[in-house]
Amino acid sequence: MPDPDRAGLRAAERRLQAAQLASDVPALDALLVDDALFAGPDGVLLGKEDDLGAHRGGHQVLHRIDEHDLQVRIVGTTGVTTLLATLEGAIGGEPFTARVRYTRTWTHDEQHGWRVVAAQATIAADGPPA
Repeated sequence: MPDPDRAGLRAAERRLQAAQLASDVPALDALLVDDALFAGPDGVLLGKEDDLGAHRGGHQVLHRIDEHDLQVRIVGTTGVTTLLATLEGAIGGEPFTARVRYTRTWTHDEQHGWRVVAAQATIAADGPPA
């Protein structure tokens, strides 16, 4: 039987992906701490409100997330997920398809469950899934 904390974090990662696909701003808001930070593949650092605004205003739209690999680590109340996925969508109206590796740091508390503290996205090399 899987460790419930790991299963819970894996489920939170998948809820995050579903919220991104749906541009579900209330769900994203609940899954991110207020001072969350995101480093994009271009090195630009964004905050939670930047991320929510991109979804709210339609600047960032995801049509597909194909998960190739998801790994989960937990130490105490801190978790890390690494996701390798192929994304398809549009940013600023420009379509894109990209193979991306996300590393997300999560925190857990009894009131909120798992929430993202920080994330890094890197464009991954082409090739077979890891």
